[in-house]
Amino acid sequence: MTETSAAPTTVVERRGSGMGAIVALIVGLLAVLVIGYFLMNMNRSDAVKDNAIAGAAESVGNAADNIGEAARDAVPERK
Repeated sequence: MTETSAAPTTVVERRGSGMGAIVALIVGLLAVLVIGYFLMNMNRSDAVKDNAIAGAAESVGNAADNIGEAARDAVPERK
């Protein structure tokens, strides 16, 4: 009887350098920054629009006051 032994099997695991994870992290961070930038601009434009509306309403109120004063001045006082 002849015995033969098989050569031991060597398993080599190949591992990545981790560069894919770093690139994914950078891309994710950039996406968060871009989204934050656009959200901040939307909030700013809403504030500008609200301030413009408030300014226009104040101007209309001032014009109404001026018209009321002009109407009072146009009517002679009764004695």
